Amino acid sequence: MIDLRSDTVTKPSEAMRKAAYEAEVGDDVYGEDPAVNELEETVADLLGKEAALFVPSGTQGNQIAVLSHCNPGNEIILEEESHIFLYEGAATSIFAGVQTRTLKGERGAFCPEDLAGAIRKDDIHFPETGLICVENTHNKAGGAAIPIENMMVTAQIAREHRIPIHMDGARLFNASVATDISAAKYAQLTDTVQICLSKGLGAPVGSVLAGSGLFIDKARKWRKRLGGGMRQAGILAAPGLVALRENVERLADDHDNAKLLAEGLAEIDGIEILNKVETNIVLADVKGTGMTADAYVQLLKEQQVLANAFGPTSVRFVTHYDVGKGAIKKALAVASSLTKQPN
Repeated sequence: MIDLRSDTVTKPSEAMRKAAYEAEVGDDVYGEDPAVNELEETVADLLGKEAALFVPSGTQGNQIAVLSHCNPGNEIILEEESHIFLYEGAATSIFAGVQTRTLKGERGAFCPEDLAGAIRKDDIHFPETGLICVENTHNKAGGAAIPIENMMVTAQIAREHRIPIHMDGARLFNASVATDISAAKYAQLTDTVQICLSKGLGAPVGSVLAGSGLFIDKARKWRKRLGGGMRQAGILAAPGLVALRENVERLADDHDNAKLLAEGLAEIDGIEILNKVETNIVLADVKGTGMTADAYVQLLKEQQVLANAFGPTSVRFVTHYDVGKGAIKKALAVASSLTKQPN
């Protein structure tokens, strides 16, 4: 089976399994797990932040950020197709009691004029703008890396209004590798950042939230409240350390494979590539084949290729280290054969 549904399906490497088995562990709620402490220190250093916090998932990391930055009744500004807005179960309203204000972006990036105009004035009728959230890379925009210049302008606007910025950097290292801009340089333009270890980096579980020391102290309490305080969590943290040490630079292979896939799909009658492929995500419109996305994905599955419907006629393919160039070529052969089938 060639699984192109997501980079979350990666299996841990032998080095990760060995690290988990050999990890020196302790009770992380007491701050006594050596592997967790090392992971948090490593991520804080990589991102140029004072401190970091290991959390079970990217969603929890994002929600802890909102809870720690905001007060109930605040409003947070999000790009309209951001993960926090679309794919986290309305958790910002359920847990933090905040209102969302969404803006249409350009390939996931805010229009500076729209962002500045969305910040609330001091008026008893309005909620206070409590947080600006950015997503880099941007999933729904096809893995687009948010331009550093755009993030600089966003940071300037936020500073002028004294509003913090949180970055959902679940695939931040994909952006860093694609642009040759360090993750720390992106992170310095935000107050807090969440990175995911279990996507392209290939670790089995976990994300890390980073920020100032005071912020992480507050975030640690929210993690406990949400049930994210874990005990001998070094078994999970140790593979994350392997991921950071061994799998960042190799993300370039995933990007190359995504471009190979996009180029091949574009040559198939009835398929149009919807995104500029910068990282490891390819969005393809199959409307020209006469099929819906669901029907197309089902036919792929019958031929041992997995992908996800991403709209009525759009399909998302995500490359990762468990799918090499040979598998990409096989997937293209299957895709080509589907359009030649009689209706």
